[in-house]
Amino acid sequence: MQIRERIERLIATPSVSAVVPELDMPNRPVVDLLAEWLEHEGFAVEILDVTGDGKKANLVATKGRGPGGLVLSGHTDTVPFDQGKWQSDPFRATERDGFLYGLGSADMKSFFAVAIEAARRFEASALSEPLIILATADEECGMSGVRALVERGMPKARHAIIGEPTNLAPIRLHKGVSMESIALTGRSGHSSDPSLGRNALEGMRRAMNALVAYRDELDRTHLRDDLTPPTTTMNLGNIKGGDNPNRICAHCEMQHDIRVIPGLDVDQVRGELHRRVLAAIAGLELVMEAGPLHEPVPPFETEASADIVRAAEELTGHAAGSVSFGTEAPFFNAAGMRSIVLGPGDIAVAHQPNERIELASIPRAVDLIAQLVGRFCRKA
Repeated sequence: MQIRERIERLIATPSVSAVVPELDMPNRPVVDLLAEWLEHEGFAVEILDVTGDGKKANLVATKGRGPGGLVLSGHTDTVPFDQGKWQSDPFRATERDGFLYGLGSADMKSFFAVAIEAARRFEASALSEPLIILATADEECGMSGVRALVERGMPKARHAIIGEPTNLAPIRLHKGVSMESIALTGRSGHSSDPSLGRNALEGMRRAMNALVAYRDELDRTHLRDDLTPPTTTMNLGNIKGGDNPNRICAHCEMQHDIRVIPGLDVDQVRGELHRRVLAAIAGLELVMEAGPLHEPVPPFETEASADIVRAAEELTGHAAGSVSFGTEAPFFNAAGMRSIVLGPGDIAVAHQPNERIELASIPRAVDLIAQLVGRFCRKA
């Protein structure tokens, strides 16, 4: 089977993951498709259930034996799509002007086809360390797939490449991500007399001031010039509270996003935020509930001297850099692998109508991944 056909079939197999239940889909059809192809290419394939009902699964495919090895990893799910805003069917690969359009074309189904094509250049007997292809579930909604793998102690390898779209430039660091909720509950009352109630909206005003003050403090004290922007960011995303201007607001909830630079601990930053909010609302007799909207993703950083970083820089001609989005890479690092993010496609078109990948980038990606497999898995 040609690589183009593999990409087309992956795009044609829907695997949307979403926090809205009516939009969420199983990823198992994509996993089964990959399993069929990889078994045909001589990989030992294991499918691991993630959700307990067989609808969401991870795939671990291994060629070769021995210690060490290289992981080529991608996520099987896509985000939902904007109905009516695509110029073509999002589940049908469509070629226009040198690009292949389709949901997941860049983020990141094409990487699986690239990884398989690169692996076809190596017989298992020619490998001194195993080549492992991973396909994970639900990266777009909390990364439950990779978390489940790490809990199982899988995979065992020395190096990992996460094939997110980076235009084939190596990435060795990015910020951590946590989305948070703060809810304040007071007591309603007539607005003509503030003493009749406890105003949760007034408390949220103080809480937001405390959050912004802490963000400004981190801006001054923790800088990373190798990141853009170079500081921990905090986005005050949405707020809901109250029901009428002449009623004291009894409940208010605000959700925000924190992206923590490497070197800071996500949980410590979150704990300090909560402490400062409690101090800010002291005396207002409000009840606070606070916590993450999903399990936080840690910051990611692989040292510049790591073999995988140096090899990718040498082969691409690009110094390893950073990205502003989160990936599964920190989980592989935490499991003992030295990891980079490297794949075909442009993140700028991901999560957008008319997502696409440049066709000319596909053979370049295959050559690059094959060279990295040769560098870390092939017998000398």
